[in-house]
Amino acid sequence: MLSLNHRIGASRGFIRAFSTTPSRNADLAKLILIGRLGKDPELRFTKSQKEYVQYTVATTNYPPPPPNASGSRNEAKTTWHTVLSFNPGVNNYLRMLKKGSQVFVETNFELREPDPNADPDTPQGQRQIFLRHESIRVLKSPRSTSEEENESLE
Repeated sequence: MLSLNHRIGASRGFIRAFSTTPSRNADLAKLILIGRLGKDPELRFTKSQKEYVQYTVATTNYPPPPPNASGSRNEAKTTWHTVLSFNPGVNNYLRMLKKGSQVFVETNFELREPDPNADPDTPQGQRQIFLRHESIRVLKSPRSTSEEENESLE
């Protein structure tokens, strides 16, 4: 049977295992998007000819904003998110996805500060959020043209 002091000592060791000391290698910034692909994913190349896939996810804020002073509501707003994937194994899969697919996407993100020497009207002169693909799940495939035609005939 364990003595009270031994159990307290053991539990203290357990507490130390979950220290609140910051660990730089565990820092993370993640963004989850649930929306629709705005267009088919595109294969692109960096300046050094490294292949990557770029795709865009449209999300709409829901519920819509609260009513204003007159009692009317503004329309829900759509936001377009550009995501980049540098993983060759995933890129082939991404390129098969179609515009309109409803997707669940996990990304890592990095906030990039503007270049102080750049024109503020250019992308380089503005703060940017860089979204790097981590995972994607297709929740619903887009309707094909033949499905839409069959439904309209019914």
